[in-house]
Amino acid sequence: MPKKILIVDDSSTALMMESMILSKRTSYELVTAGDGHEAVQKAHSESPDLILMDVVMPNKNGLQACREIRNHIQTAHIPVILVTTLGEEECVELGFSSGCNDYITKPVNAQELVLLVQSYLEEK
Repeated sequence: MPKKILIVDDSSTALMMESMILSKRTSYELVTAGDGHEAVQKAHSESPDLILMDVVMPNKNGLQACREIRNHIQTAHIPVILVTTLGEEECVELGFSSGCNDYITKPVNAQELVLLVQSYLEEK
């Protein structure tokens, strides 16, 4: 059964780009969400193996969603990679303090994204 990735971004362009990058180079099942609120719901209903999540989103931002995912026993184990334009040191620190496992900045480098995802999902 293929590993499942939940991609979360309020930008349909970003969702499409990340989905295209991963679907061309990997065989993972991809599920998408448009904001942090939907991300938390889908983390519970879809049980993804990894979450790629934007930070700046309406309804619930990525930091809030990450904290909520970490604070629930059913989803606390899921690795969360924040994918955002906010590359400043204080933003990165906020990301890690919210519970993310990794943090990469946009525009996403396709090879870097694939290698990072594989590092979390490939069997050792």
